[in-house]
Amino acid sequence: MSNADLLPSLLFKINQNQLVLEAAIMELALWVEQRGSADVAGNVRGALHTISKNEDFINMTLAVLMTPE
Repeated sequence: MSNADLLPSLLFKINQNQLVLEAAIMELALWVEQRGSADVAGNVRGALHTISKNEDFINMTLAVLMTPE
């Protein structure tokens, strides 16, 4: 397997890690908000919004890279 063949798999795994971290951080934001820190939770949600906005582009790019030529 060449290095070029590894790139799509690597990007897929990085994307998977990003999604798992996003879910974990959202859980923490909910926990913080339940304990009265709505401002902190709001800041976290703002950062997570950026991750969500980029997710469509990342998925589209992965689909293109993983499509056999």
